[in-house]
Amino acid sequence: MSCTILILCFFLKLGSSESSIQDGFLFNGYFKFGDSAELNNSNMFSQVIYADSGLSKANQVFYNHPFKFKNSPTGSAFSFSTTFIVAVVAKDPEFNGHGLAFAISPSKGIPGALPNQHLGLFNASNNGNSSNHVVAVELDTDQDFQFNDIDDNHLGIDINGLVSVQSATAGYHDEHGRFKQLYLKSGKLIQVWVEYESLNQRLNVTIHPIKIPKPVLPLLSLTKDLSPYFFEVMYVGFSSAGGSKSSHYIFGWSFRMNGQADEINLSTLPDIPGVTRDNEGDAGDGYRKVQKILAVVLSLVGVIFLLLLIFGALMISRRRKFIQVLEDWEMLYGPHRFSYKDLFIATKGFRQRQLLGKGGFGRVYRGILPFSNVQIAVKRISHDSRQGMREFVAEIATIGRLRHPNLVRLLGYCRRKNELFLVYDYMPNGSLDKFLYQLPNCILNWKQRFKIIKDVASALFYLHQQWVQVIIHRDIKPANVLIDDQMNARLGDFGLARLCDHGNAPQTSHVAGTPGYIDPEIVQSGKSTTCTDIYAFGVFMLEVTCGRKPVDPQASLEKVVLIDWVMNCWDRGAILEAVDCKLGDDYVLHETELVLKLGLLCSHPVAAARPSMSSVVQFLDGAAQLPESLSSMTKSRDFGDDSGQGRVAYDEFPSGNVTIASLTFTESFASDGR
Repeated sequence: MSCTILILCFFLKLGSSESSIQDGFLFNGYFKFGDSAELNNSNMFSQVIYADSGLSKANQVFYNHPFKFKNSPTGSAFSFSTTFIVAVVAKDPEFNGHGLAFAISPSKGIPGALPNQHLGLFNASNNGNSSNHVVAVELDTDQDFQFNDIDDNHLGIDINGLVSVQSATAGYHDEHGRFKQLYLKSGKLIQVWVEYESLNQRLNVTIHPIKIPKPVLPLLSLTKDLSPYFFEVMYVGFSSAGGSKSSHYIFGWSFRMNGQADEINLSTLPDIPGVTRDNEGDAGDGYRKVQKILAVVLSLVGVIFLLLLIFGALMISRRRKFIQVLEDWEMLYGPHRFSYKDLFIATKGFRQRQLLGKGGFGRVYRGILPFSNVQIAVKRISHDSRQGMREFVAEIATIGRLRHPNLVRLLGYCRRKNELFLVYDYMPNGSLDKFLYQLPNCILNWKQRFKIIKDVASALFYLHQQWVQVIIHRDIKPANVLIDDQMNARLGDFGLARLCDHGNAPQTSHVAGTPGYIDPEIVQSGKSTTCTDIYAFGVFMLEVTCGRKPVDPQASLEKVVLIDWVMNCWDRGAILEAVDCKLGDDYVLHETELVLKLGLLCSHPVAAARPSMSSVVQFLDGAAQLPESLSSMTKSRDFGDDSGQGRVAYDEFPSGNVTIASLTFTESFASDGR
């Protein structure tokens, strides 16, 4: 009898623990994401809002009850099917927001998620972590190159992070197999299906207009076992990037474990606020507005009619001021394209008081983006060649993919008429040359100078040897080294840069750069290589340490050329005499000697004598010692003679020199000096 009671209690307990776990539901109402979430059935769903440091909020709505996705922790994931109807109503023609996502999560909500480009799914610290156990399907309406987005109108399958394992431009295949594109932010009703087949371990994603049947061929089909990413019990819901630029609506939602999701009754769907039910969208709404305006205009006479015409002309003129045309070829390139209107507002109309600096390659303005309050630096460049503009945007697209803590990050660009605008991270402390020559009350100590030298060396090592292609900067100098708020150095201004593949032979190009930093060999050969940058970096090291420009016509005869002056001091056994007198005795002896000698070696007139950037980094980090024959190598002006003595000494470097060619770029954007 007691045994029977125990067994009965066990089953009662088991039943009560799983009573909240369901196998499916059908929801015929709607909920909205925007500045905040609106639910018309709060009993079925839970809302979670995460706010970032700005005004944007990540909105999440999850079904209240969990679903059993596996029988055991090591078991196989069950099949599931879900369908929902979505509409994205854009409020701003320039920027339409970032989109939303269907998510499967271990909890009723995804803690710590950020809005905007993070889609309310993850944040900067946990994005890509295997511990997330989140599988999502994103409907993305903004192209973010940080996450390798293919365009600003796509669907993607995300597993534990925002870099989609598979993505495709939004659209469907008709009954003849032809692909027809859909625009997520059109304001029209679109039905989405997300289905996982446990037997075939295949996840299918399908979208289509609500007026046509579900296509046979899915938009996305990923063959992958989802079992490792699911716990036994998981929750399903939606997350939105939030913001005021667009509203996201879910009209009807059906979900089913181990079966087909129930069909949504389209006849019961409510109207989209501000959009007609027949999917006319903005066009129908706009047509009715035009009719009303015409009725008012036709009812007016004389002076009123004239005033309306004048007002209309002024509005058209203002609109033309900000108009920009996006050509087909620009869709191939990135990074993110900003609107001219946003940049105009950010820089207060490119006013003179926003000017940070100017040179032969353009003017740079400070700005604050109106939709995020992010500080930026905008370089304004003019050009009159359409083909040259296209090639230059392609080059900027490549440089925009660079990610290194000691490089100024290119955020995006804007093209308007014959002008190109490049948008960078704003560096509050300006350029290094201001600290060296223009701020007498702000003297850099040796520790700061040595770190700046190492930061720039690290950036060049990345450009020459660590990225997928070789990038030759061709304009290393203090004016192009910017200092961030933590006094870290960041190399910027890639206007003269050249790209090529590792191991290619150099290509001929015009001499470019700034006098005093130009490699003597390139004047004769016309070939830019990594040695071109290493020479300029050698001059840069001497300049930062000595606190004086490469050429100073006002100095005494023996001090006019910085390299010759430092060499003369070394010949006399007093190389430290060349150190910036503003430092006094406040410097580290062995570090200072190392930088001066390494600077002379890097600026050797014969390219073959210079070390590679990997060697330079090792010398500066103390991981390798300068060669014993450094003195004869550096002071020799005939390194490449037939005796071969210099070449023997060169073998003492920790690694071989890397000389890489340059890909021919748009020459109209290069200059013979800045």
